[in-house]
Amino acid sequence: MRILLAEDDPMLGDGLRAGLRQLGFQVDWVRDGVAAERELASGDYTAAVLDLGLPLKDGLDVLQALRARKISTPVLVLTARDAVPDRIRGLDLGADDYVVKPVDLHELGARLRSLVRRSHGQMQEILQCGSVLLEPAARRVSLNGESVALSTREFDLLHVLMLNADRVMSREQLEQQLYSWGYEVESNAIEVHIHHLRRKLHPDVIQTVRGVGYTMLRSQDLA
Repeated sequence: MRILLAEDDPMLGDGLRAGLRQLGFQVDWVRDGVAAERELASGDYTAAVLDLGLPLKDGLDVLQALRARKISTPVLVLTARDAVPDRIRGLDLGADDYVVKPVDLHELGARLRSLVRRSHGQMQEILQCGSVLLEPAARRVSLNGESVALSTREFDLLHVLMLNADRVMSREQLEQQLYSWGYEVESNAIEVHIHHLRRKLHPDVIQTVRGVGYTMLRSQDLA
């Protein structure tokens, strides 16, 4: 899952980026409110972690502007402003969660996963498409009850497809979800990962929609 981190404190931002990457998130980091608004308006992010005390443009103003433009990316506000009126204003302006610093990194990861699940209409922690089960927190996948070993990128690709079950995802959309800034993406990277997933899980686990992209069916039969 690719997320945007908007945090102007260099040490905190670097620590959050490194920690969230260890939890399996792809993280792009910006340090001011203007950059945060620009990237969220133009990028394909699964969620955002937004500080409020940002230079150039306050985080609440960024949030208000995004929601006014009908940009629905889930936003977790992470801030030192702990007064109740600040929390109320943040939530009323469209924040999906409001967390006061400092926060445990694993709690932050859990909150982000919860935001992403809800934004995709998934109520359960474990994702399921037919006989394929995926546990995001444990980063574990099973087929017919048997554990399947996947590489990091294979897991992330499967996660994106299962979050968007029954929806066709183009190669470009999948690349945007799997790779943060600074990664050089081979032209056939998605196809290679899909080939490996089909080999490890089932030849029909991922459907190709010719000329459009790829999809997984929530109720697929892999017998």
